[in-house]
Amino acid sequence: MKPVAERVADVMTALDLGDVPEAARRAARRDLMDAAGLCVAARRTDYMAAVVSGWDGGGGCTAIGHPHGLDSAGAAVVNGTAVHGEDFDDTLEGAPIRVGAMVIPAVLAACERYGRSGADALLGIACGLEMICRLNHVAPGAIHRAGFHPVGVLGPFGAAVGAGVALGLDSVQLTRALGVAGSMSSGISEFLTAGAWTKRLHPGWAAQSGLRAALLGRAGFVGPPTVLDGPRSIFNGFAPGAQPRFEPLLEDLGERWLMEDIAFKPYACGTMIHPYIDCMVDMARDGIDAQDVVDVECETGEGLVARLWEPLAAKRQPPSGYAAKFSMPFGMAVGFLDGDAGLAQFTDERAREPGVLELAAKIRYVIDPDNPYPDEYTGHLRVRLRDGRVVEYRRPHLRGGKHEPLEDVELVAKFRGNVRHGGWSEDLGEELLRFTLGVQDEDDLSALARFRR
Repeated sequence: MKPVAERVADVMTALDLGDVPEAARRAARRDLMDAAGLCVAARRTDYMAAVVSGWDGGGGCTAIGHPHGLDSAGAAVVNGTAVHGEDFDDTLEGAPIRVGAMVIPAVLAACERYGRSGADALLGIACGLEMICRLNHVAPGAIHRAGFHPVGVLGPFGAAVGAGVALGLDSVQLTRALGVAGSMSSGISEFLTAGAWTKRLHPGWAAQSGLRAALLGRAGFVGPPTVLDGPRSIFNGFAPGAQPRFEPLLEDLGERWLMEDIAFKPYACGTMIHPYIDCMVDMARDGIDAQDVVDVECETGEGLVARLWEPLAAKRQPPSGYAAKFSMPFGMAVGFLDGDAGLAQFTDERAREPGVLELAAKIRYVIDPDNPYPDEYTGHLRVRLRDGRVVEYRRPHLRGGKHEPLEDVELVAKFRGNVRHGGWSEDLGEELLRFTLGVQDEDDLSALARFRR
């Protein structure tokens, strides 16, 4: 039997845009729109200034929201870092991972650099997103448990597929590219300890790595075709002890599109916090005052504890706005007080605000052994009030996910809010919006140069 990477390459390189159902094409356009808005939102941040300054390769490719052209790898790094930088980008239910931040920047850079059409770009985006969605189900959770970040480990494969398909690689070339991509995987999870910036960089690095792998595969550089299923495969290295199952990757590939169910975030923080925030918003709408709350107990899945709940004292008082994005108590508290948890709520100043911290200190958790995570992201509150009453709130699933997707009007509103946050004019934002939603009609991606500002 052919190696798994070769079987994937056989399917992906045989597709054209007409083989992609409209629901999948729509999902790809929506993801492109969301990602582009996030590039603008992050353009004036300190971490993006560092990434742009730290890349010394100029050229003719666009980092959206920045004035100077970069080489293709540089554009992929900058855009990928920006998309994920505020933790407001897409996600995948069932086997949590970011999807578009690794794929979309690689495809845009490849198509702009090599004169490919918008239809090529849309096909590459759809295929790359599908690769991430499927690959992350091969050994779900195992990469996280080993101390690595799946975005950095699996991202180069999705980026290689996306860029490779957009560039028209054949099956042999794409198999080589996937083999090369495996040696470019990286990303440790130590950022969780100190709130460092490296998590933001992982998708950008994966995007440029996958792009480089595609170009090397096209040029004839040989990577191992057994990169996914061999005795020293990517899973043996980054998910030791796991038993990879390749059926989720291969079954109905090219016919059934998992990326149609990509989830888009309404809040700019860790995905699994969202249903709990919505419970808090529900409580605030019922007229309960923060001063009347004695304590809040949350049933939670055990898989959420290490990243979002513990150490509880530190999560109740996060050291920065960025660290607050991965704090269940802080996200819940600010959601209750503001009715939102967007870009304005996760600042260093807000992370020190006494009223938020006072409410966060009342929030605790208990592990529910029957919690359906990671198959479903649920929310729960049991609130004890000063008058002796106990009130309870539940959310059965993630808002923005497959059960309750964001409507187009909601996603466009998010895009426009991100553009305003990034300091662009309304007219320029609307031009970018039209470009993303109509990308398949572009003869080439030279129009991206209009967004170097």
